[in-house]
Amino acid sequence: MSVPIRQRRRPARALAAAVAAAACLGLLTSCGDDATATKDKPAAAGASTGFPVSLTNAWGTTEVKKKPVKVATVSDGDTAIALALGIVPVITPDVEDGSPVPEYKQRALDKLGGAKLKTYDDTDGTAYEAIAAEAPDVILGMNTWEMDADYAKLQPIAPVVTFTDKAHADTLTWQDRLKTAAKALGLSAKADEVIAANEKATTDAAAAHPEFKGKTYTYTVVHPEQVSFMSYADQDPGVFEKLGFAKTDKAKNYAPDKNGVSLENLDQLDADVLLVTYPFGDRGVISAKDLESNKLFQSLNSVKGKHFTVIPSDNSLSSAIAYPDPLSASWVVEQLTPLLAKAVAGQ
Repeated sequence: MSVPIRQRRRPARALAAAVAAAACLGLLTSCGDDATATKDKPAAAGASTGFPVSLTNAWGTTEVKKKPVKVATVSDGDTAIALALGIVPVITPDVEDGSPVPEYKQRALDKLGGAKLKTYDDTDGTAYEAIAAEAPDVILGMNTWEMDADYAKLQPIAPVVTFTDKAHADTLTWQDRLKTAAKALGLSAKADEVIAANEKATTDAAAAHPEFKGKTYTYTVVHPEQVSFMSYADQDPGVFEKLGFAKTDKAKNYAPDKNGVSLENLDQLDADVLLVTYPFGDRGVISAKDLESNKLFQSLNSVKGKHFTVIPSDNSLSSAIAYPDPLSASWVVEQLTPLLAKAVAGQ
């Protein structure tokens, strides 16, 4: 969705103020009028088929001369793209900051032979010198909000794969980001396989739980500054709706820039199923204990009927919902489905 639960440089990094989200392919393939189609030039002697590839982006044009082998990333979302395509980046930002690697990322690393990620300290932003030291063939920047500042410094290091429009930092779906990066890496067929596998995981889960169909839901995030109504009317359909759920009629009252819910209006959260997450812990505007003991909150039909559940954040689930990517999408469905089933059943 559109107000970050946790910045992860996917468009950004560790705790800050958008759940689940999406839109159109920019950069390489044909989704929307502003997408620039890639015209593969005849391969030169010794070059990979389909290369060189010219990439038009919001800051200029980049040419990938041959199939990249060494890939650097500037965000967690870009790292997810590389891993989903079977590539271990030569260097990535240290988004975990000493915390455990999320389960879905560890699974991918294990699948790739137990590889370890080489990281750079991104406390102060993108570490250009650390990236340059790895001499990458290409730099993935499909999931960053910082490309406006980064492009001029990254482009001399290696070709930068990024979006055609600055607005795409917020609007591209993970599928579009994956397809764009995959085209630049010569891995379009692999990207199609990844997308198909993730779609199958979701459709299989929906088919296994017909009771989800048509149930209304509200997804609520307790941010440091407010309780946020995240399943607002203009929100792109995320994982909940792909599993069969529908927005409530109250969703029309909220928008990306108008999604705060006061304690006096907690009745706005009511739905067939109410989902709340506390990704900021003690830094949230209200604690879990205080919210869930609030008399108005307790009076909600969803709460009284036990159709209320907390989406955990300590295992990265709430963050993965906020920032869907090709690596976490099916894992999110795997983790979320049993929680939703219990909420629907009132257990």
